Amino acid sequence: MTPAPDKKPDRRPPYQHAADELRREIKQGRFKPGEQMPSVRELQDRFGVANMTARSALNVLRDEGLIYTIHGRGSFVADISDDLGEFSIGYTAPAWYLAKKAESEDEGGEGEPDDEPAGSSLTELLTALRDEIRALSAEHQELRREVEALKKAQQTQS
Repeated sequence: MTPAPDKKPDRRPPYQHAADELRREIKQGRFKPGEQMPSVRELQDRFGVANMTARSALNVLRDEGLIYTIHGRGSFVADISDDLGEFSIGYTAPAWYLAKKAESEDEGGEGEPDDEPAGSSLTELLTALRDEIRALSAEHQELRREVEALKKAQQTQS
């Protein structure tokens, strides 16, 4: 009888391997919040994959909220953790969501069946929140860069 191999071959697609490696590096701090990720071309060379495979790996990380992309500039690590390295729980819902929630409560939304399937409004809300978080994260990173530039300018004047 032939002994079983110690390790089964990993049958996951190559983009999943690349995404897993990049995710691990982000969580270990190799890529800091606001730092630019390697370009698609650099990922192609590093992992020995096609252009679309490298893009798919970045899309996985983007869908998880670990990175955001600014068209024409590249992909950047999102600032999604608190000081403990965990996802922040001190999130305040955006004003548009709170207003919509108040409207539905005023209309007596409790106890009435929804016209929509249960998951569709939640999916829309999560998509909207993810997009808003990405936009705010990009704005936050831009403001950080501006502050750093102002500090450097102030130091050179002194």
